[in-house]
Amino acid sequence: MPFDPQRLLEPAVLAPRLAAPDAPLVVDVGAPERYAAAHLPGAVLVTPMELVDGRPPAAGRLPDADRLAELATRLGLAPEREVVVYDDEGGGWAGRLAWTLTVLGHERWAYLDGGLQAWHAAGLPLTREPGAPTPRPQPVTIHRDAIAETEDVLAALEDPHAVIWDARSPEEYAGRRRTAPRAGHVPGARNLEWTELMDPERALRLRRDAAERIRAAGIDLDRTVITHCHS
Repeated sequence: MPFDPQRLLEPAVLAPRLAAPDAPLVVDVGAPERYAAAHLPGAVLVTPMELVDGRPPAAGRLPDADRLAELATRLGLAPEREVVVYDDEGGGWAGRLAWTLTVLGHERWAYLDGGLQAWHAAGLPLTREPGAPTPRPQPVTIHRDAIAETEDVLAALEDPHAVIWDARSPEEYAGRRRTAPRAGHVPGARNLEWTELMDPERALRLRRDAAERIRAAGIDLDRTVITHCHS
């Protein structure tokens, strides 16, 4: 689907919305220790381990439906409420939560561009007071069209309308560094490390030329794109 620019929020745009009656649910994805030290006012913590299955050989798979329902209930997800996600690393774990929301059919989400780094650089307030979500029992439906399984990757290898994006480091892609059970990469996969799309000069916001960098790596955004990292 085409990118919706409204999904990308600047800190100065989000800040006045936090006190509004229809304030979004702000979710900080990260370590409890860092969250306890500083986070956006009202933000609720989700740890990375809540977003993954955690079991080998593919620890990064989605949790099962029961665990996802527990998370949705704890956050009090409601179809009408927007969720704003952020982290402190430029979008890696926030992106994982955004994808998880899409898998759950919750499309009202946005990303705080640059996350905690950009918010702090803008001089906006931080707090140590824990956010207090309103739990709401939430059955979940897994929307599998947002998920690629092994058979989908195998089919994509022969599909001219699909491309596989390996978001690991060039060393992992080339097999010089092994972080998974086997070294190397999926045949035909294109490599662009996810950190290459962050701008350290702009407090880890997405680079303004992100789309150009993606296309230069041979990743055609007009095709179906399957992304993966090492787990």
